[in-house]
Amino acid sequence: MITLNINGKTHELDVEPEMPLLWVLRDRLELTGTKFGCGVAQCGACTVHIDGEAHRSCSTMVGDVQDREIVTIEGLPKDGPDSKVALAVQAAWQKLDVVQCGYCQSGQIMSAINLLTDNPTPTDDDINASMEGNICRCGTYVRIRHAIHEAAKDLA
Repeated sequence: MITLNINGKTHELDVEPEMPLLWVLRDRLELTGTKFGCGVAQCGACTVHIDGEAHRSCSTMVGDVQDREIVTIEGLPKDGPDSKVALAVQAAWQKLDVVQCGYCQSGQIMSAINLLTDNPTPTDDDINASMEGNICRCGTYVRIRHAIHEAAKDLA
């Protein structure tokens, strides 16, 4: 049995410790906001927060994240002090109409929240470095960068 803390809830799961976290999220818990992209931690579609840091869930084994706090796109705080960055990022995404097909966007948003939590006033170079590895097959990188700047402005 594996015990995981996901989105503030404890889940007891009968899975092997080597099972990727992505498959537990999607197949066992039906948290399908976290997407499968490449399966080798190169595209960022499966990004979640583990103890407040962005991680690729496709290459994170559940046995390695027991007793850690896992947050998916579905579990982002909607109110309270911890919600400020998440709400600013989501509002900027909507305001600037970032999404095209939308497949990669949960991973993009999770990475952007991580960036702005660590660096509330990023430069373009900071954004490029932090978001590197988050692939958008529709090429909305300019809108993503603009939305991160917009969210940072709203947080100031």
